[in-house]
Amino acid sequence: MTQNPTTPQPKVNLGKSNIAVTPLGIGTWAWGDKLFWSYGKDYGADQVAEAFTATLEAGINWFDTAEVYGIGESETLLGKFIKENNPHHQEVLIATKYMPLPWRFAASAVSDAVQASLDRLRVDRLDLYQVHSPFAFLMSQETLMNALADEVQRGRIGAIGVSNYSATQMKEAYGYLAARGVPLAVNQVNYSLLERQIESNGIWDAAQQLGVTILAYSPLAQGLVTGKYSLESYRLPEGARRFDNRFSKEGLTKIAPVLEVLRELGRIHDRTPAQVALNWLICRGAIPIPGAKNAQQVQENAGALGWNLTAAEVSQLDEVTKNFQK
Repeated sequence: MTQNPTTPQPKVNLGKSNIAVTPLGIGTWAWGDKLFWSYGKDYGADQVAEAFTATLEAGINWFDTAEVYGIGESETLLGKFIKENNPHHQEVLIATKYMPLPWRFAASAVSDAVQASLDRLRVDRLDLYQVHSPFAFLMSQETLMNALADEVQRGRIGAIGVSNYSATQMKEAYGYLAARGVPLAVNQVNYSLLERQIESNGIWDAAQQLGVTILAYSPLAQGLVTGKYSLESYRLPEGARRFDNRFSKEGLTKIAPVLEVLRELGRIHDRTPAQVALNWLICRGAIPIPGAKNAQQVQENAGALGWNLTAAEVSQLDEVTKNFQK
């Protein structure tokens, strides 16, 4: 009989909800997305299917997607893999997102969007449903949050989250949901060693006060903390990174001390700089969602689990990256 290869991982609850996830999830923006990523050229369905399998084998139990990723293709691929690439019927939790587009002006738009995501994912419940951005065109936050609370009561959503919300916006959303007896579970924001502004702009403090979990997207700062980009091996990066000053020689000079500490701690713990950077987020109490296009990237990300930096080492990374709080 084939043995289940899953590596057990601890679970943490998302905010005050009863949704329990591993302290690291896998982001699927690149699954099926041709506009921002090179899906269909450098990698394709076979590679992301292998990433799905590797995620379950690593004991990671959840994926983060969105209706706009690949214009629905990310959700569609994920739904296919859940049904066809999960022979052991392992637990798979799904976090997806609703985009408040200008023409979505009535509560019925939320219901329609939920149903469309359920259909693409081939499931009957979304474990975590997040508002992708705080845009309020023709639908107020009050109408939106009440529509989401209705979906929780209908059983089609397990927990509600937001993304890219400021401290004030997060508190507003929390208040509308609390009036319905529904907790705000998460705020998904840009957070990494090189993007620490949420610690100085009130978002982190508000989340702690409200009991809202911080989900960290771009936790590897587009690869800057992996050591892949350095002055020693400098070359002009391709794609969007070519226009990002952080990848210039000046930008890499600025982060060189951070990479030095990451490599030092990596040697101590027998981990890569990327795994140290992800573990720092976990130790801080955030949940990172690194992306993965293939099995190798999943395995690299999973190496951030099962161990912890010491308090002194966390403080060392805090100190060397304190300028990135601004």
